[in-house]
Amino acid sequence: MPRPGKTILIIACGAIAREIHQIRTLNQWRHIEIEAIDANLHFTPTRIAPAVRDKLIHANGSYEKVFVAFADCGTYGELDKVLTEFGLERLPGLHCYATFAGQSQFDQYHDADPATFYLTDFLVRHFDRLVVRSLKLDVHPELLPQFFGNYQKVMYLMQSRSPLLEQKARDIADYLRLDYCSVETGFGELLPELQAVVGV
Repeated sequence: MPRPGKTILIIACGAIAREIHQIRTLNQWRHIEIEAIDANLHFTPTRIAPAVRDKLIHANGSYEKVFVAFADCGTYGELDKVLTEFGLERLPGLHCYATFAGQSQFDQYHDADPATFYLTDFLVRHFDRLVVRSLKLDVHPELLPQFFGNYQKVMYLMQSRSPLLEQKARDIADYLRLDYCSVETGFGELLPELQAVVGV
């Protein structure tokens, strides 16, 4: 049976969960429950589909509606196979963070300059943990060109106006030895996607 006051479950990629929580709060969607999956799985995307399946099995019919706030995120269709089993939908596109820019706009960015490394508020906040330490660049800085040598610039897709985050994004670009640019996206297409799920 649906949980009282929690009729919709959103299974969210950890990289966009903060913004989903913000949207829920701003819209006072008290009937929404959010369960985030560790954003670190982007480094092992073969684990994303099984992790989502586990969440769906655990939900076990307890909600009137379930939505998966992931894009393909490097699963190469494996996530879609899981969602087909359960008759569910996800965010469009290949990358969940592209939702902030908007899929068509993100495609334009990518087509214009495919050698771009993208940052979001989440990745800026957790860059040291998710990138530097995960790739062991803190102990092997000589590996930096191997990981980022094919990139030419950093594009920061900004969800919030934060001088501190923007300065950190610039510092990241300097660290990666790449050019820097930014574009303010806000919630982008994430808001209308969630509004469609909620039915407003």
